[in-house]
Amino acid sequence: MRNTDARLDEIVGLARAIDLTVVEALAVPIGEIRPATYLGKGKVEEIVGLIAGHGAELAIVDCALSPIQQRNLEKAWGIKVLDRTGLILEIFGRRAKTREGALQVELAHLNYQRSRLVRSWTHLERQRGGFGFLGGPGETQIEADRRLIGERIVKLENELKKVQATRRLHRAGRQRVPYRVVALVGYTNAGKSTLFNRLTRADVQAADMLFATLDPTLRALTLPHGGKAMLSDTVGFISNLPTQLVAAFRATLEEVLEADVILHVRDISHEDAEAQQHDVDIVLRQLGIDVDGGARVIEVWNKIDRFAPEQRAHLRNVAARQPADRRCYLVSAETGEGIDELLAAIENRLAESRAVLDVTCDASDGEGISWLHRNSEVLEKNLIDGTYHMRVRIDHTRRDVAVKRFGAVVVSDPEPDRS
Repeated sequence: MRNTDARLDEIVGLARAIDLTVVEALAVPIGEIRPATYLGKGKVEEIVGLIAGHGAELAIVDCALSPIQQRNLEKAWGIKVLDRTGLILEIFGRRAKTREGALQVELAHLNYQRSRLVRSWTHLERQRGGFGFLGGPGETQIEADRRLIGERIVKLENELKKVQATRRLHRAGRQRVPYRVVALVGYTNAGKSTLFNRLTRADVQAADMLFATLDPTLRALTLPHGGKAMLSDTVGFISNLPTQLVAAFRATLEEVLEADVILHVRDISHEDAEAQQHDVDIVLRQLGIDVDGGARVIEVWNKIDRFAPEQRAHLRNVAARQPADRRCYLVSAETGEGIDELLAAIENRLAESRAVLDVTCDASDGEGISWLHRNSEVLEKNLIDGTYHMRVRIDHTRRDVAVKRFGAVVVSDPEPDRS
């Protein structure tokens, strides 16, 4: 069950994310949802007074309103009304910077608008005249708008298919290099972008704001022993994420599906941290990712700098008692505390799914030795009678090449975990 104050703070934060000035925020207990207005008659009339007193121009209702409920509230209050879905769509519309993000947001917007074309606006009830002398009444305005929206949706879906094809080509290229992929996921404003910048020394926008980052970003991640991986920062999740957005951003979330390690970043200082974890787990399960027993998910408890030393000690004890399949690491992306331990954990997790080979290579084969250093992690290296005896850890995409070229002996060869 979500904390009421936390929910209220969240919807206020969403409003401020698009530079709205919030003059009043209140929680309304609802015993029964009214089909016509969602809220009871008395509460609707009470809010009329608040709107008049503040001179408000917009009301935001933190729920999903039907078209009829939205229209009736707009009539009763005399101002524009946005529900939770409409507000999040407005935020995403402002945040999208890349062409892919803009396409996804527009597609979600149009699907949302199409659902509103049911007795929502009275001007849509007028009929146009037909074509020619015997055209008859023609199509209604609502039918024309629905048809135009449908045509635009088809066009956007086709353009997104091309974007997805390009993304698959880029992903195939990374697999040939090969670079392992580490994806950041988490509730919006959990500190993912700050952690992304800390791990990669990048300069992705990071602000104390809901949905500060929307478009996915990839950067190289250097691991403690010199290995490389790709770190992906994805859009933040949120409770009751509109279904239109879940569908539209599925292409973006493919980076999470393909990731070798998933870092679930949590704002452990937030009063609703447990509920936020639950919301993220729901989305990950919808994507087919095993969050209960999946070894590739690592929990990152962020913002521990907000706790006193004794509270941090308590958190470490709580983290140490977590099940093995929900490994937790305490960090502060702001100060860098715990980052070294997290990087070591990422490296160890990536190593678990790589093959270990024993390789012999003539010392004069500089090209072969160079290839091994570029494409594998050298664990041991001994020179005996002009021959290098090496033990290396190598990705599955390079294992067969090493076996064929050097006659390498496979020591261990675990199957990659995609659960």
